[in-house]
Amino acid sequence: MTNEAIKEFITSAAPTASFDETGEWLNISVEPGSWKDLAHKLRNAELPFDYLFCLTCVDWKTHLTVVYHLSSSKNRQINIVVKSKLDAAKPEIETVCDIWRTAEFLEREVFELFGVVFLNHPDLRRLILTDDFEGFPLRKDFEDPINMIKL
Repeated sequence: MTNEAIKEFITSAAPTASFDETGEWLNISVEPGSWKDLAHKLRNAELPFDYLFCLTCVDWKTHLTVVYHLSSSKNRQINIVVKSKLDAAKPEIETVCDIWRTAEFLEREVFELFGVVFLNHPDLRRLILTDDFEGFPLRKDFEDPINMIKL
């Protein structure tokens, strides 16, 4: 499957998606509201993207971007990156842990470190930090009074 075929498939599933082919992999930007539907379609496509191998977040100060790296176990040469821009004041997006099992742990990590709420996640709780820890340590506005880290 070529990048053109993937772009055509994604455009039919999420018409507002945009693409960036300047890097090694095809990058797709989608609205948070259309992400869950697109995720279902990508997982169940002719060449399914059945492997979520990375999920992270980037803080741009003005907004957050959730980044998903997907691959197909049928053809490891095909990888895509799906990005969704979130409001920094209220970062929310639907969970995909019911689509890719690996997302359950990775979404908890992003929740804990960036404060992104994954709607309908079955077990959204902290992994490492204590329950009374305040703030999100990987956000650029986080201030550590003990170590005096300020970005």
